[in-house]
Amino acid sequence: MSSTVLRFGRRLFVGGALAALIAATVLLQDTWWPLLEPAPPKAAGGEADHGAADAPERDVLELSPQARKNLGVVSKPVVVTDFRRTILVPGEITDRPGISDRGVTSPAVGIVTQVHAFPGDTVQPGQKLFTVRLLSEYVQNAQAELFKAVRETELAQEKRARLAQIGEGAIAGSRLIEIDQQLRRFAAEITSRRQELLARGLLPGQIQEVEAGRFVSTVEIVAPPPAAAGAAEGDPTYEVQELKAELGTQVQAGQLLGVLADHRLLYAEGHAFKREAPALERAAQLGWPVEIEFAEDDPTAWPPLGQAFAIRHLANTVDRESRTFDFFVPLENQSRRYEKDGLAFTVWRFRPGQRVRLHVPVEELRGVIVLPAAAVVRDTGESYVFRQNGDLFDRLPVNVLHEDRRSVVIANDGSVAPGWYLAQGSAASLNRVLEAQAASGMAVGTHVHADGTVHGGH
Repeated sequence: MSSTVLRFGRRLFVGGALAALIAATVLLQDTWWPLLEPAPPKAAGGEADHGAADAPERDVLELSPQARKNLGVVSKPVVVTDFRRTILVPGEITDRPGISDRGVTSPAVGIVTQVHAFPGDTVQPGQKLFTVRLLSEYVQNAQAELFKAVRETELAQEKRARLAQIGEGAIAGSRLIEIDQQLRRFAAEITSRRQELLARGLLPGQIQEVEAGRFVSTVEIVAPPPAAAGAAEGDPTYEVQELKAELGTQVQAGQLLGVLADHRLLYAEGHAFKREAPALERAAQLGWPVEIEFAEDDPTAWPPLGQAFAIRHLANTVDRESRTFDFFVPLENQSRRYEKDGLAFTVWRFRPGQRVRLHVPVEELRGVIVLPAAAVVRDTGESYVFRQNGDLFDRLPVNVLHEDRRSVVIANDGSVAPGWYLAQGSAASLNRVLEAQAASGMAVGTHVHADGTVHGGH
């Protein structure tokens, strides 16, 4: 009996000691274990990362300068500005009607005996294009009438001089009056015939030869002078675009001989849908600038374009097939010349038919922050930017108001403050490194080297 009680007492004592030991272990863990954990790192240079203390540990990444270069990370300060939301409209470059193309016609019936300029050649106003041998009876008669009027004028002037030597008298006075009237009629006839021959393509020097009795059988057709209204400043540089008459062809008065092109002034013609008409009309009324992207253009090979683009007018018809309507943006072209085999040639930067993309503003957003498209990354429904603080990059959520393939507009709601330095690109790469760090369980401030290797966190 006594031995049984003794064994029970020993068991009770051992159980109580074990329970006390377990309780002491739990108490020590809750009290001392947090003191053994490492403290969070500080920002580079010993300065605290303002705003990073409240951010989750997984949203902080440390990059070496070499790694930033390899990733192409460039940071710039945040600036609050205004932004115009645009729509992208396809289009093409076209000639400006009434200015770009000039037709050259035959002034009279004749035969083309010589062609002086060919497609691709560059000509200046007044330069010879065609030589036409005249077959027009009208031109021949006009030359004969001009010569006759000049000779009769000379005879009348001689008669008047003789009467004036006779002296004053009733007969002499009346004859002088009659001769003066004839001289005025002859002068009007000469002026009229001269204008007719000028209109038929004869040059002033040729008309003087006709007055001297040497009739003209050929006429030189030259490049026309600059257009008076709406043309660019300075003399044009024509390019022979097309020949409409061959050597030896008989042509009629007014028949088209060739087409000259002056590509100094063009249009960027956009093709928009009818539902976009109100926005385009508003942009045209307010004079908002339009940005043009030129396909197959090398800006480094030409001087900068020193012009602002704006919509001039909108077409009031809709194309039956494409169901689009056109709008027109004036464009001043650039050119350069070179010579070969004694001939001059012109190379234009922009050519009719070249494709363009027009960014037309349709809405103005005031007091916002504009970043490049590569500066914002989307992850699990959130949009993030990366703020640089020394070697540390903090991932910050932002509210995106608008985005396109070039820019992202975020709200100025305090999530990003003016003056903060944000990464202007490589946000997707930074986010991938940050996600890899979180997935591997590495601590805050994990160091990424230039070669891509990762050093353990603090």
